[in-house]
Amino acid sequence: MQQSSLDLAHDTAAARDAADALAPLQQEFNIPEGPDGWPQHYLSGHSLGLMPRGARSLVKRELDRWARRGVAAHFDEDGWLGYHERFAAPLARLLNAESAEVVAMNSLTANLHLMLASFFEPRGERCRIVIERGAFPSDRFAVASQLRWHGLEPERDLLELATRPGDGPTAEGLDALLTSQQGRVALVLLPGVQYLTGAAVDLAACAAVARRHDCRIGFDLAHAIGNLALDLRASEPDFAVWCSYKYLNGGPGAIGGAFVNRRWIGNRDIDRFEGWWGHDKSQRFAGDAAFSPIASAEAWQLSNPPILAMAPLESSLALFDRAGISSLRTKSVALTAYLEHSLARLAGDDLELLTPHDAAARGAQLSFRVLRQPERAGSIVARLKAQGIVIDWRAPDTLRLAPAPLYNSFADVEAAATALAAALRG
Repeated sequence: MQQSSLDLAHDTAAARDAADALAPLQQEFNIPEGPDGWPQHYLSGHSLGLMPRGARSLVKRELDRWARRGVAAHFDEDGWLGYHERFAAPLARLLNAESAEVVAMNSLTANLHLMLASFFEPRGERCRIVIERGAFPSDRFAVASQLRWHGLEPERDLLELATRPGDGPTAEGLDALLTSQQGRVALVLLPGVQYLTGAAVDLAACAAVARRHDCRIGFDLAHAIGNLALDLRASEPDFAVWCSYKYLNGGPGAIGGAFVNRRWIGNRDIDRFEGWWGHDKSQRFAGDAAFSPIASAEAWQLSNPPILAMAPLESSLALFDRAGISSLRTKSVALTAYLEHSLARLAGDDLELLTPHDAAARGAQLSFRVLRQPERAGSIVARLKAQGIVIDWRAPDTLRLAPAPLYNSFADVEAAATALAAALRG
C-alpha cells in the first residue's frame, strides 16, 4: 500500500488485490448480486454501507434472548440494561477520544438538536451560527430551526462559510469570516468530510480558529467516521455527531452517536434536554424528582436504546477493530489514487474531479462533474447499475464513487472506472 500513484500504471488490479493484507475482510460482508447474478461492484458506502455477515446472527441473538427471557433479558450479565455501553470504546478508538466522551444513541439530526440545545447559547449580539456553504440539507434545517426556536432569524443569523471549488471549508476562510463578524458568532458547525465534494476538513485548525474567536464548535462526522483516521483529542471540539449507516455499516437508519468534550462532562449547569437514560444509573428506577446526570456523554441520552437496531453495528465495529483504522486509511488512499488515475486515463476529457487531488484533503469518496451532456448523469448511473456497478449522483451533474476499504477491492475500482468511461462515450 506504499506505492505512489505513479506506480499505478504498472500494476494490475489483480496484483494489487493479491498483495492486500485486508482483502480477506471482503468475505465478511454480504455483497449484493447484480443483474447477472455475480456480486456487484459496490462503490456507494458513503450512502449506505454493506451488511456485515455477522449482523444477522447478532440480531437473531437478541431476538432469541427476547423470546427466552422477556423483560428479564434487561438484567442478564450481558443484557440490555447496559447494552449501549459496549459501543463506547470501539467508537472512541475510531475518533481517538475517551470512552466517557462517546455515546451511541438516536439518529444524527436528533443528536445534532440535542447538542445545539446544550452548546448554542445566544447572548446579545453573539447569536449567529456558521455552517459551510452547501451543507447537507438536514444540518441546515436543524440549525435554522434552532435559530427560530431562540427567536432569531436564519436569513440574518445563519452564516455560510464559502469554499473554493474543489476545497472544503478552511481555517483561513473561517478566520476571515469570524473576524468580519466582530464577535457576533456563537457557534460553528462544520463537516469532517463535505458530503457532495468529498473534501476533508482540517478539523484541528478550524477548531483552533473558533476558540481564538471565543466560539463553540461542533462537527458533523457522518462522512468522516470510519473513513478518516480522526483525532478529536487533537481538535478538541465541544461536540460531534454522526450516523452509522455509511462507512460504519450499521444498517439503514442505524443508531447514531455523539461526542461531548470531557470539559463539559459533569457540568451540572449546562442546559440539556433530559431523559431517564441520562440519569444516574443507580437511581434510574428510583423515581427521583431531580435529574442527576451520568458523568459521561451518556448524560445526553433520553430513552433506552433500540437493541435490535444496534446489534448490526456491533458486528461492524468488531471488523474495524480487527483491521485498524490506520491500515484501512492506508488502503483507502491507495484505492482512491487508483480510481483517480484510472478515470483520468480513461475519461479525462469527460469528467472534472471536484474532490481535492491531495490524499490528505479527502476521504474515500471522489466526486466528478460530467462535462459533456451533464444532464446524462442520472442515466449513466442507471446504466452502470444494470451492469452490477453501484455509484450514485447528485443533481444536476455530479457522480460520487466511494471505494470502502473494508469490502472494496482494486478490481471493483477497475470495473467501475472501465464501465463509467464506456458509458460516458456511449
